[in-house]
Amino acid sequence: MKVILTEKITKLGNIGDAVEVKTGFARNFLLPNGKAMRWTRENVALFEAKKAELVARETAAKKEAESHVDAVKNAKLHMIRQAGDTGQLYGSVSSRDIARALKEIANVTVTSAQVLLGSPIKSIGAFDTKIALHPDVIVPVKVYVAQTQDEIDALVAGKVLTFGTKKVEEESAAEEKPADEKKAEEKPAEEKAEEAKAE
Repeated sequence: MKVILTEKITKLGNIGDAVEVKTGFARNFLLPNGKAMRWTRENVALFEAKKAELVARETAAKKEAESHVDAVKNAKLHMIRQAGDTGQLYGSVSSRDIARALKEIANVTVTSAQVLLGSPIKSIGAFDTKIALHPDVIVPVKVYVAQTQDEIDALVAGKVLTFGTKKVEEESAAEEKPADEKKAEEKPAEEKAEEAKAE
């Protein structure tokens, strides 16, 4: 379906661009949200009449987005969640959770679609993501996920968290390794003794 964009949309185009999109995308998202209008000669004329107003609205939206950049950058996105012994979360942290946290912490309202997380967070750690306040205003943020505030403080300080079972496995592997190396060293010595006897 051919549409005229009434606002800038990332990876699609700018205000006034006539673009071909999938019919479902146009009907379910672009048209009902006022982000585009069907391409017809009548609508082209209507768009030209409204263009100055739409450009002004877009400029105002960008300015408003820019006014929230510092609040988003300084927001402490600390998520306390329950997790298993290996650091895997019971559940996950989604883009909706991050959007809700931004509203509570920084009083900045964004939709989950504006949180460029990709897949949900399913383990404890520090994660980089981005918040698209506007197609031209994208703010990098860090999300810290842990079981306690102490663990979050450690992550913020750049420390690596280790978990019970993992730590034990690493220690036991470290203890066994020298013994294996010792056996490997002993074997050639025995072979050498046998060779000496044969001579």
